[in-house]
Amino acid sequence: MGAGAKEYPKQYFAASALASALGYPLWRAAAIGQSGFQMNSIHVGGVAVPRSVTPYVYGFLPPYKGMVATVFGMTWARASIFWMSDYGHEVLLNQGYSKSVATVAPPLAVSALVQVLNQPIVRSTVTLQDPKYNLPNVFSSIRQIYATHGVTGLWHGTTAGILKTVPKYVTAIAVKDIMEETLPQPDPSSPTYESDRFYRTVIKSASAGVAGAALTNPLDVIRNEQFKTGTGIRSTVQQLWSEMGPKFMVRGLGKNMIAVAMPVGMTIFFTDLFVQQSIDEEHKRSLTA
Repeated sequence: MGAGAKEYPKQYFAASALASALGYPLWRAAAIGQSGFQMNSIHVGGVAVPRSVTPYVYGFLPPYKGMVATVFGMTWARASIFWMSDYGHEVLLNQGYSKSVATVAPPLAVSALVQVLNQPIVRSTVTLQDPKYNLPNVFSSIRQIYATHGVTGLWHGTTAGILKTVPKYVTAIAVKDIMEETLPQPDPSSPTYESDRFYRTVIKSASAGVAGAALTNPLDVIRNEQFKTGTGIRSTVQQLWSEMGPKFMVRGLGKNMIAVAMPVGMTIFFTDLFVQQSIDEEHKRSLTA
């Protein structure tokens, strides 16, 4: 992933779409857990589900509110960030910029822009998960936000979103690039070449996803709390600190590690897989031509 990104935009978007669809229930569980929404108790076989795992259960239960909008928003956002970052990395290196600049500058700029453009989708889909509103779909959520806070309400939490999204992707992409350079390349002549290549991609993808998710959990909590309360970032932090102290920074961490690390890691993994598959097919065609 990264080599020849310009030639493979379809593979990037296909990988992002697949990862987003698979990750929707996990995203929903994280949004509920980090926002501190009050969920009704769930009973399975007459036994109450522990509160600590209730968001996970809700995440997988219908109705899947905002699923189409959420998957669409995550798909175009992640695909744009990864593809433009990898393409930008190539362009900057070719223009003589250092590796550090070529690695950091593209995701820094692209993820900030994407976050601003995608904020209304993020805001409305997170709000949709709050049981107290009992909203049926994303359009109802947007109307609720607009009626309560006006058009600027759709971009409420953008600052926290940028502070969360930009470091997450800069970190994930930097780790991905570092792992790409440092992990040994599989030997094509080895009988275990295919499995070696597979496990190399798994290690690279998992490392990048975990690093990005762990760093930004506190900002996820702040952003989602802003969505719930409608307060500014400073007031939100003060309120969280007064209620929970420093523990607020790890609220929903386990859910975030799953909901963020897995989709980001899966996006990198599937992109590597799809791009490599295309390269292999092109190579076979060239041999038979």
